[in-house]
Amino acid sequence: MATETQDRPVAYYDGACRVCAREVAFWRGRPGGEAIAWVDVARPDAAPGPGLTRDAALARMHVRLPDGRLVAGARAFAVIWGAMPGFRWLGRLIGWPLVAPLAEAAYRGFLGVRRLWRRPSRAASA
Repeated sequence: MATETQDRPVAYYDGACRVCAREVAFWRGRPGGEAIAWVDVARPDAAPGPGLTRDAALARMHVRLPDGRLVAGARAFAVIWGAMPGFRWLGRLIGWPLVAPLAEAAYRGFLGVRRLWRRPSRAASA
């Protein structure tokens, strides 16, 4: 099966999470935000694409790279920050072997409390 490619990374995020939605709005509005295609997987019509279920996409941030590979968690943020002038250094920092596990641990800690900020599913309220 051939891997689908696109011209820019695609970020899959949970728009029902208040913090996630605010953060994505911030990144979308910054210079470089147009370099990422943003997909709110909390929307019932969202399609995460091959190899990524909606539930998995809602559980943590994922980015599909232009070559079709998926990265998740802190690595996904490294891709996003790498597209943002003024934040590229942060994207590179997260890629360092000693920093990457710490960044992933911090992201997992955030995931533990993020469910407290999540709004009810839009599909459930429709």
